[in-house]
Amino acid sequence: MIFLKYRTDLAVEGVENLEETGARPGEKDGIIMEKEEIDEDIRVTTIDIVNMKGEAMLGKPRGRYVTMEIDGIIDEKEGIFDRAAKALAAQLSKLIKHHYHLKVLVVGLGNEKVTPDSLGPHTVSKVKITSHLFKIFNCEGDEEMSNVSGLAPGVTATTGMETAELIEKAVEMTQPDAVIAIDSLAARNIDRVSTTIQLSDTGISPGAGMGNMRKKLNEETLGVKVIAIGVPTVIDSRTLILEAMEQLKIPEEKAYRYMDSREFDMVVTSTDIDLVIQSFSDIIARAVNITLHPGIYS
Repeated sequence: MIFLKYRTDLAVEGVENLEETGARPGEKDGIIMEKEEIDEDIRVTTIDIVNMKGEAMLGKPRGRYVTMEIDGIIDEKEGIFDRAAKALAAQLSKLIKHHYHLKVLVVGLGNEKVTPDSLGPHTVSKVKITSHLFKIFNCEGDEEMSNVSGLAPGVTATTGMETAELIEKAVEMTQPDAVIAIDSLAARNIDRVSTTIQLSDTGISPGAGMGNMRKKLNEETLGVKVIAIGVPTVIDSRTLILEAMEQLKIPEEKAYRYMDSREFDMVVTSTDIDLVIQSFSDIIARAVNITLHPGIYS
């Protein structure tokens, strides 16, 4: 039997894909999942992949994947931005804890001129950068804020340079304890484009959300912990078409024949993507600031 394989960067959707095939991934498979309701608008799903079997089932490296789903963002429900930022900061602080000597490099991946791919640059522009202050005052550390550097390296198509190599050089220059990388992702479900943030401690591949996989950024390649924060901003066109065919109860074999006879090498996004980028870059930047500068933003 052929199973439809939907493209997604979200671990929670990977589990959903498995469940639709009749599988019930659990601890016996190296996949541990917990769900929590923060309040009436915010839900958190934590997925820990703990062994090679879990890696194989979900197609992701072992580690922690936190999916936060938030209602009311586009409608700007009262207090939702502040609540979402604090909830995200609570999850982020479990992966990277502030201390007197903490140094962090925040990297905003993506192309600022392409709206669905501009989450990273927009977010890093809102993060409080403090590295220059530590240099000016010749400080080794601080109780209230971290030593934070920021970088928006652009994309290879506009710089002519490999993004991962630029980040590697920035890591050499700043010597951080950790890197926070922010990028656009791809989802299966269109509703998640305006509701979802994924946080993981396994690193990231620049351009993943736009279907342009580059060299991975993780602890193995950079030599420091890499925390990835992503928001799904696009959906692969094949995913939309295949899911529509499934809803119409078109046989799988016929659906695949149709897809194979045509080229659908495209990604699509929602009509309100500019508002999605503005809103989620605000939330993520606030969460990063709360986590890294607790004496200023808490």
